[in-house]
Amino acid sequence: MAKQERAVRTRNALIESAAELFDRDGFELASLSTISARAGVSSGALHFHFSSKAALADAVGQEAAQRLERITQQQADGALQMLIDATHALIRTLEDDVVLRAGFDLSDSLEHVRAEAGLRRTWQEWVEDVLVRADGEGALARGPSVRDAATAVVAVTAGLESLGRQDARWLSHTPLTRFWRLLLPRLAESSSLDTLVASGTGAGLR
Repeated sequence: MAKQERAVRTRNALIESAAELFDRDGFELASLSTISARAGVSSGALHFHFSSKAALADAVGQEAAQRLERITQQQADGALQMLIDATHALIRTLEDDVVLRAGFDLSDSLEHVRAEAGLRRTWQEWVEDVLVRADGEGALARGPSVRDAATAVVAVTAGLESLGRQDARWLSHTPLTRFWRLLLPRLAESSSLDTLVASGTGAGLR
């Protein structure tokens, strides 16, 4: 059991190390020797767990996908509030979680990860699904289409992710709260506006 636990710790350390270097230097510039050294393991140990840098990037993408799934599984009172809360949780987590950040970066180069591990696509599909659910609940106003609303949400979260790399203030809850305050009067059915919390109900707050 101790040997298995050690193997799991080594694998996790390599994933974390790879994510840090992919995030800092990009996939192409990150070297396996630097990744193994940063993780505190030998090159042989790295190759025992991962046959190539692409395989390691795939593992980073899979781990990031699991973390994104945990964000999107949070519960709220209604689909639209669940979407608001998830966007706040995502932006908050991107500031501190290098694996999630690297996973989104790797989504821009899908040849480095399995297609199903592409976080941008996963996030977009989840946003669309939740908005369809909100529409079915009668929470959306007449006018904006689900597709248009999803495009706006995905574009803003992607933009905050990108801007946050240069200035962490973009990853605070304030810019996203302002976005929701601007969007909700047009997106949400009028009778539900007073019940929606643009700043999130807790999961996305600092």
